[in-house]
Amino acid sequence: MKKRIHVLEDDKDIAFIIEFLLKDEGYEIQVSSTFKELKEKLTDSIPDLFILDVMLPDGNGLEICRDLKDDPFTKHIPVILMSANVNNEKLSAASSPDDYISKPFDLDYIESRIKKLIGERVVA
Repeated sequence: MKKRIHVLEDDKDIAFIIEFLLKDEGYEIQVSSTFKELKEKLTDSIPDLFILDVMLPDGNGLEICRDLKDDPFTKHIPVILMSANVNNEKLSAASSPDDYISKPFDLDYIESRIKKLIGERVVA
C-alpha cells in the first residue's frame, strides 16, 4: 500500500515540484493550499506524513503543527515544517515538528527526510 503524504503549501510552483517528486517516488500525494482545505481533506483520509509551509494565507504552519500534535487522531503522524524564514526554525521547536526544512531546499534532502520518518521508497 502506498504511503500518503499531505502537503500544505500555498505556493503553487513549490507544491507542484514536491508533488511531482514524491509521486515519482511512489507516494500518494494530497495537496492543499489553505488550512481550511487541509481540514476538509482530513475528513476523507488521514495521511502517513504532513509537510506544512509555515506562512499560509489562512493560518500559521507552526500553530497548525501544534494542533495536529495535540489532536488524538493525528498526534502520531510525523510533521515536517518548511519555511524560507530562518527565524521560524527556532520558533518551530515549540510546535514539536518531527523535522524542519529550510527553503530553498534540495529535492534529495526532502526525500531523505521523508524516508527517515515514514520508511523507504514504496513501489507503486
